[in-house]
Amino acid sequence: MPDANPLLSPTPWPATRVAAWPLWLPAVVAAFYPFLLDAFHLMITGHAYVPAAILLLLSFLVPALGLFVACRETGLVSTRQVRARRLALLVVAAPTLYCFLGVNLYMLGSPVPDSWVWTPIWLALAAFAVLLPNRSTEAPAEHCSSAATRVAHGISGALVTLFIAFHLFNHLFGLLGPEAHAEIMELGRAVYRSPVVEPLLVAALLFQVFSGLYLAWHWSARGGDFQRIFQIASGVFLSVFILGHLNAVFIFARTWAGIETDWAFATGAPTGLLLDPWSIRLVPHYALGVFFILAHLVSGLRVVALAHGMARRAADQLWFFGAGVAALVSLGIMLGMTGMRLG
Repeated sequence: MPDANPLLSPTPWPATRVAAWPLWLPAVVAAFYPFLLDAFHLMITGHAYVPAAILLLLSFLVPALGLFVACRETGLVSTRQVRARRLALLVVAAPTLYCFLGVNLYMLGSPVPDSWVWTPIWLALAAFAVLLPNRSTEAPAEHCSSAATRVAHGISGALVTLFIAFHLFNHLFGLLGPEAHAEIMELGRAVYRSPVVEPLLVAALLFQVFSGLYLAWHWSARGGDFQRIFQIASGVFLSVFILGHLNAVFIFARTWAGIETDWAFATGAPTGLLLDPWSIRLVPHYALGVFFILAHLVSGLRVVALAHGMARRAADQLWFFGAGVAALVSLGIMLGMTGMRLG
């Protein structure tokens, strides 16, 4: 007796015309991400600055490849296509995942190099993604629960934005030196480290993480245009980034190491971000973190603008302008964190 719904019946992989490379290529590239950073360290300490710059650029191309594959449309919805998109979204978060892994392995006292743990995990994910069977399916419809979560996520995000705006403004003062950064930071800490505000801020950040991951899982099955996929990808990155940041501040620094989370902590003093073999991973982590925070907010603003009748072309122009500003702010903060000073 034929299946009542042929869209849900199993189909062989070749019949679905879903290419294999989106399933394994991003994960395999992510598997060797640590070695790009290791090679950068060898080049920069050997004063081979041009090869070092190329290697650092290549490390940013790893999440870019993930975003490219996540945006790729095959014209056919299948479990393999959704799996490829979700794995690609995870690749976008590779720089911050690598930091998260490194901090926790360090606290565990692991004698095994981080890359020896990282690389097998990603190769296993690539194999797992390819070997799982494929099925044709239908894109899930919008649910009231996801719509309500999206509204709550946006409201909570608007409140968290106040802290983020100050935090990024504070980091821009790094261009004037650690002393200027510290002066602004102390003013802010009087508010966001207060016994009332800090728990509420942490709760709001955790809500952003878990509601964001829920929404990313839901919307990654539906696909969408570039801005939609970018919003999902930046949300996945930021979920890991926030968890890693909370872990580094509250568990590693305050509890495990008992150290201050000041400018020296953030910039890997005294060696610095660029010359320390461990801290170099923080450069893509921080740079993309700042960029994705601002660009994610602009992506949300674009959705709101479209919902209120703004023309698609104008909304897209707004997004590209916002993404450009995000890139400039990220560049300014990273220049300050790596030693550049104004004046």
